[in-house]
Amino acid sequence: MATEAASSTPPQPRLEPGWLAAVGGEFGKPYMAELKAWLVAQKAGGARIFPKGADWFRALDLTPPDRVRVVILGQDPYHGPGQAHGLCFSVQPGVPPPPSLKNIYKEMKADLGIDPPRHGFLEHWARQGVLLLNTVLTVEMGQAASHRGKGWERFTDAIIAAVNAQATPTVFILWGAHAKTKAAMIDDVAKGGRHLILTSAHPSPLSAHNGFFGSGPFSRANKFLRDQGLDPIDWALPPLDPVSASQ
Repeated sequence: MATEAASSTPPQPRLEPGWLAAVGGEFGKPYMAELKAWLVAQKAGGARIFPKGADWFRALDLTPPDRVRVVILGQDPYHGPGQAHGLCFSVQPGVPPPPSLKNIYKEMKADLGIDPPRHGFLEHWARQGVLLLNTVLTVEMGQAASHRGKGWERFTDAIIAAVNAQATPTVFILWGAHAKTKAAMIDDVAKGGRHLILTSAHPSPLSAHNGFFGSGPFSRANKFLRDQGLDPIDWALPPLDPVSASQ
Protein backbone atom coordinates (compact mmCIF):
# COMPACT_ATOMS: atom_id res chain seq x y z
CA MET A 1 0.00 0.00 0.00
CA ALA A 2 1.59 3.26 -1.14
CA THR A 3 2.46 5.72 1.63
CA GLU A 4 4.25 9.00 2.03
CA ALA A 5 6.95 9.00 4.69
CA ALA A 6 7.21 11.90 7.12
CA SER A 7 9.81 12.45 9.81
CA SER A 8 7.52 13.43 12.67
CA THR A 9 4.09 12.13 11.67
CA PRO A 10 2.74 8.68 10.83
CA PRO A 11 2.86 7.66 7.16
CA GLN A 12 -0.13 8.87 5.14
CA PRO A 13 -1.66 7.10 2.15
CA ARG A 14 -1.29 8.74 -1.23
CA LEU A 15 -4.89 9.74 -1.67
CA GLU A 16 -6.55 12.75 -3.25
CA PRO A 17 -6.78 15.31 -0.39
CA GLY A 18 -10.56 15.23 -0.10
CA TRP A 19 -10.59 11.46 0.14
CA LEU A 20 -7.66 11.51 2.56
CA ALA A 21 -9.77 13.68 4.86
CA ALA A 22 -12.83 11.46 4.39
CA VAL A 23 -11.36 7.96 4.69
CA GLY A 24 -7.66 8.34 5.47
CA GLY A 25 -8.28 7.15 9.01
CA GLU A 26 -8.99 3.68 7.65
CA PHE A 27 -5.28 3.22 6.97
CA GLY A 28 -4.53 3.26 10.68
CA LYS A 29 -6.86 0.36 11.44
CA PRO A 30 -5.67 -3.23 11.95
CA TYR A 31 -7.54 -4.62 8.94
CA MET A 32 -5.58 -2.39 6.59
CA ALA A 33 -2.28 -3.48 8.09
CA GLU A 34 -3.39 -7.09 7.59
CA LEU A 35 -4.39 -6.36 3.99
CA LYS A 36 -1.06 -4.70 3.30
CA ALA A 37 0.87 -7.63 4.77
CA TRP A 38 -1.18 -10.11 2.74
CA LEU A 39 -0.60 -8.19 -0.51
CA VAL A 40 3.13 -7.99 0.18
CA ALA A 41 3.21 -11.75 0.80
CA GLN A 42 1.31 -12.42 -2.42
CA LYS A 43 3.78 -10.38 -4.43
CA ALA A 44 6.72 -12.02 -2.69
CA GLY A 45 5.28 -15.37 -3.71
CA GLY A 46 5.30 -14.37 -7.35
CA ALA A 47 1.67 -13.36 -7.83
CA ARG A 48 0.98 -10.76 -10.52
CA ILE A 49 -1.50 -8.27 -9.10
CA PHE A 50 -3.70 -5.95 -11.15
CA PRO A 51 -3.96 -3.06 -11.51
CA LYS A 52 -0.48 -1.70 -10.84
CA GLY A 53 -0.06 -0.14 -7.42
CA ALA A 54 -0.14 3.43 -8.72
CA ASP A 55 -3.69 2.79 -10.01
CA TRP A 56 -5.25 1.18 -6.95
CA PHE A 57 -6.88 4.48 -5.98
CA ARG A 58 -7.29 5.90 -9.49
CA ALA A 59 -11.07 6.21 -9.12
CA LEU A 60 -10.54 8.41 -6.06
CA ASP A 61 -7.81 10.46 -7.76
CA LEU A 62 -10.10 11.35 -10.68
CA THR A 63 -13.31 11.91 -8.71
CA PRO A 64 -12.84 13.83 -5.46
CA PRO A 65 -15.69 13.47 -2.94
CA ASP A 66 -17.00 17.00 -3.47
CA ARG A 67 -17.42 16.28 -7.19
CA VAL A 68 -19.22 12.94 -6.94
CA ARG A 69 -22.61 13.04 -8.68
CA VAL A 70 -22.97 9.37 -9.64
CA VAL A 71 -21.51 6.19 -8.16
CA ILE A 72 -21.26 3.07 -10.32
CA LEU A 73 -20.28 0.08 -8.23
CA GLY A 74 -18.31 -2.85 -9.63
CA GLN A 75 -16.82 -5.93 -7.98
CA ASP A 76 -13.22 -6.84 -8.90
CA PRO A 77 -10.74 -5.35 -11.35
CA TYR A 78 -10.35 -7.13 -14.67
CA HIS A 79 -7.81 -9.93 -14.24
CA GLY A 80 -6.30 -9.99 -17.74
CA PRO A 81 -2.95 -8.34 -18.52
CA GLY A 82 -3.20 -4.70 -19.52
CA GLN A 83 -6.90 -4.30 -18.74
CA ALA A 84 -7.46 -2.87 -15.25
CA HIS A 85 -6.46 0.67 -14.36
CA GLY A 86 -8.47 1.41 -11.23
CA LEU A 87 -11.92 2.29 -12.64
CA CYS A 88 -14.70 -0.30 -12.58
CA PHE A 89 -15.78 -1.59 -16.00
CA SER A 90 -13.09 0.53 -17.71
CA VAL A 91 -10.07 -0.78 -19.60
CA GLN A 92 -6.89 0.93 -20.66
CA PRO A 93 -6.54 2.55 -24.10
CA GLY A 94 -5.93 0.02 -26.82
CA VAL A 95 -7.73 -2.80 -25.00
CA PRO A 96 -11.02 -3.96 -26.58
CA PRO A 97 -14.12 -3.39 -24.43
CA PRO A 98 -14.94 -6.57 -22.46
CA PRO A 99 -18.40 -8.18 -22.78
CA SER A 100 -20.00 -6.43 -19.78
CA LEU A 101 -18.86 -3.04 -21.03
CA LYS A 102 -20.16 -3.83 -24.51
CA ASN A 103 -23.55 -4.46 -22.92
CA ILE A 104 -23.32 -1.18 -21.02
CA TYR A 105 -22.74 0.54 -24.35
CA LYS A 106 -25.74 -1.29 -25.88
CA GLU A 107 -27.96 -0.02 -23.08
CA MET A 108 -26.52 3.48 -23.45
CA LYS A 109 -27.44 3.38 -27.15
CA ALA A 110 -30.97 2.19 -26.40
CA ASP A 111 -31.40 4.66 -23.54
CA LEU A 112 -29.80 7.81 -24.96
CA GLY A 113 -29.14 7.07 -28.62
CA ILE A 114 -25.37 7.35 -28.09
CA ASP A 115 -23.34 5.21 -30.48
CA PRO A 116 -20.87 2.88 -28.73
CA PRO A 117 -17.29 4.12 -28.78
CA ARG A 118 -14.54 1.96 -30.20
CA HIS A 119 -12.68 1.90 -26.88
CA GLY A 120 -13.39 1.05 -23.25
CA PHE A 121 -11.60 3.92 -21.49
CA LEU A 122 -14.08 5.58 -19.10
CA GLU A 123 -12.02 8.40 -17.62
CA HIS A 124 -14.33 10.93 -19.33
CA TRP A 125 -17.08 9.79 -16.98
CA ALA A 126 -14.84 9.82 -13.92
CA ARG A 127 -13.63 13.37 -14.56
CA GLN A 128 -17.25 14.57 -14.58
CA GLY A 129 -18.08 13.14 -11.18
CA VAL A 130 -18.90 9.49 -11.87
CA LEU A 131 -17.13 7.48 -9.16
CA LEU A 132 -16.28 4.18 -10.86
CA LEU A 133 -15.62 2.15 -7.73
CA ASN A 134 -14.86 -1.54 -7.43
CA THR A 135 -15.64 -3.00 -4.01
CA VAL A 136 -12.32 -4.89 -4.20
CA LEU A 137 -9.41 -2.87 -5.57
CA THR A 138 -6.93 -5.61 -6.57
CA VAL A 139 -6.94 -9.06 -8.13
CA GLU A 140 -4.42 -11.74 -9.08
CA MET A 141 -3.83 -12.28 -12.78
CA GLY A 142 -6.23 -14.85 -14.19
CA GLN A 143 -7.92 -15.41 -10.82
CA ALA A 144 -11.28 -13.65 -10.62
CA ALA A 145 -12.40 -12.81 -7.07
CA SER A 146 -9.01 -13.86 -5.68
CA HIS A 147 -8.73 -10.82 -3.38
CA ARG A 148 -12.25 -10.80 -2.03
CA GLY A 149 -12.66 -11.05 1.72
CA LYS A 150 -9.16 -9.74 2.45
CA GLY A 151 -10.13 -6.27 3.67
CA TRP A 152 -10.80 -4.12 0.62
CA GLU A 153 -14.57 -4.35 1.12
CA ARG A 154 -14.33 -2.64 4.49
CA PHE A 155 -12.34 0.20 2.94
CA THR A 156 -14.70 0.67 0.01
CA ASP A 157 -17.68 0.53 2.37
CA ALA A 158 -16.11 3.53 4.11
CA ILE A 159 -15.97 5.31 0.74
CA ILE A 160 -19.64 4.56 0.08
CA ALA A 161 -20.51 5.79 3.58
CA ALA A 162 -18.56 9.00 3.00
CA VAL A 163 -20.47 9.74 -0.21
CA ASN A 164 -23.74 8.86 1.47
CA ALA A 165 -22.99 11.32 4.28
CA GLN A 166 -22.60 14.25 1.91
CA ALA A 167 -25.47 16.69 1.53
CA THR A 168 -25.32 16.77 -2.27
CA PRO A 169 -27.86 14.37 -3.83
CA THR A 170 -26.09 11.53 -5.61
CA VAL A 171 -27.13 8.68 -7.89
CA PHE A 172 -25.98 5.20 -6.87
CA ILE A 173 -26.11 2.71 -9.77
CA LEU A 174 -26.05 -0.83 -8.40
CA TRP A 175 -25.86 -3.56 -11.03
CA GLY A 176 -26.15 -7.17 -9.91
CA ALA A 177 -26.74 -8.94 -6.61
CA HIS A 178 -23.36 -8.03 -5.12
CA ALA A 179 -23.78 -4.31 -5.70
CA LYS A 180 -27.39 -4.35 -4.50
CA THR A 181 -26.24 -5.46 -1.04
CA LYS A 182 -24.83 -1.94 -0.59
CA ALA A 183 -28.29 -0.33 -0.94
CA ALA A 184 -28.85 -0.71 2.82
CA MET A 185 -25.98 1.74 3.40
CA ILE A 186 -27.54 4.50 1.29
CA ASP A 187 -29.97 7.25 2.31
CA ASP A 188 -32.59 6.31 -0.29
CA VAL A 189 -34.78 9.08 -1.74
CA ALA A 190 -37.58 6.52 -2.06
CA LYS A 191 -37.58 6.35 1.75
CA GLY A 192 -37.34 10.09 2.32
CA GLY A 193 -33.57 10.35 1.92
CA ARG A 194 -31.32 12.35 -0.41
CA HIS A 195 -29.88 9.88 -2.88
CA LEU A 196 -31.33 7.97 -5.82
CA ILE A 197 -30.65 4.24 -5.98
CA LEU A 198 -30.93 2.57 -9.39
CA THR A 199 -30.71 -1.22 -9.42
CA SER A 200 -30.89 -3.86 -12.13
CA ALA A 201 -29.31 -7.11 -13.22
CA HIS A 202 -25.58 -7.06 -13.91
CA PRO A 203 -24.50 -6.19 -17.48
CA SER A 204 -22.64 -9.49 -17.78
CA PRO A 205 -23.75 -11.58 -20.77
CA LEU A 206 -24.97 -14.16 -18.25
CA SER A 207 -27.53 -11.79 -16.73
CA ALA A 208 -28.00 -8.68 -18.89
CA HIS A 209 -31.21 -10.02 -20.44
CA ASN A 210 -32.73 -10.48 -16.96
CA GLY A 211 -33.39 -6.79 -16.37
CA PHE A 212 -30.30 -4.82 -17.29
CA PHE A 213 -31.37 -4.16 -20.85
CA GLY A 214 -34.21 -1.66 -20.80
CA SER A 215 -33.42 -0.33 -17.31
CA GLY A 216 -32.49 3.15 -18.60
CA PRO A 217 -29.91 4.02 -15.94
CA PHE A 218 -28.26 6.85 -17.86
CA SER A 219 -31.38 8.87 -18.61
CA ARG A 220 -32.82 8.22 -15.14
CA ALA A 221 -29.60 9.37 -13.49
CA ASN A 222 -29.54 12.58 -15.53
CA LYS A 223 -33.20 13.31 -14.86
CA PHE A 224 -32.59 13.05 -11.12
CA LEU A 225 -29.54 15.31 -11.32
CA ARG A 226 -31.45 17.93 -13.32
CA ASP A 227 -34.36 17.75 -10.88
CA GLN A 228 -31.90 18.53 -8.09
CA GLY A 229 -30.49 21.52 -9.98
CA LEU A 230 -27.26 19.67 -10.78
CA ASP A 231 -25.49 19.29 -14.11
CA PRO A 232 -26.20 16.01 -15.91
CA ILE A 233 -23.46 13.65 -17.02
CA ASP A 234 -22.26 13.71 -20.61
CA TRP A 235 -22.25 9.95 -21.14
CA ALA A 236 -20.93 10.15 -24.72
CA LEU A 237 -17.32 9.01 -24.70
CA PRO A 238 -15.08 10.99 -27.07
CA PRO A 239 -12.60 9.22 -29.34
CA LEU A 240 -9.21 8.65 -27.79
CA ASP A 241 -6.46 11.00 -28.86
CA PRO A 242 -3.56 9.29 -30.67
CA VAL A 243 -1.25 9.62 -27.66
CA SER A 244 -3.70 7.88 -25.28
CA ALA A 245 -4.59 5.22 -27.81
CA SER A 246 -0.96 4.27 -28.27
CA GLN A 247 -0.18 3.92 -24.57
